[in-house]
Amino acid sequence: MTDDMNFLLERNRTFARTDAKARAPQIPFVPNEQLYVITCVDPRVDPADILGLQLGDAIVARNVGGRITPALLQDLAWISYLHETKTPDADWFQIAVIHHTDCGSGLFADDNLRHAFAARGFNESELSGLAVLDPAQTVRTDVATLLTYPNLSPRVRVSGYAYDIVTGLLTEVVPARARADADTTVG
Repeated sequence: MTDDMNFLLERNRTFARTDAKARAPQIPFVPNEQLYVITCVDPRVDPADILGLQLGDAIVARNVGGRITPALLQDLAWISYLHETKTPDADWFQIAVIHHTDCGSGLFADDNLRHAFAARGFNESELSGLAVLDPAQTVRTDVATLLTYPNLSPRVRVSGYAYDIVTGLLTEVVPARARADADTTVG
């Protein structure tokens, strides 16, 4: 590993010489695939690779564990609002929540580690809720949160998936449904 970031600048110059930028939607935009992916920051779970996405295909939000947090809910509310007000006639997007096996967020379940980290000014009970030990279960929880979130347009569809780090396979856990059509129980 080098501190020199010139290799990234060179990769960017190579990218800039391509026509890939032409695929990117203009603001106000709806992604080419009408998709909003929420997943983990883990480099083994790059949505562009595991889903075959290209520039402009999806909005991608990544955080530790790919969990639904207050900050993520605010972002989703903003995108949903923009969609309703700026592109109301466009196709509505689907939110795909993806959690994965062998997730580092599972370390939030370690009481000593979590407690020591919380001492840096974080809420320990909130941190314990972020652990992904069973991706299928946490995906169900997060999809249920989205389906009951009042600031998300009822026209948005939400689905949930578990990604297996070993096999590379994505498994549907919660089929897509519109918030307007969903009951509060998931999977």
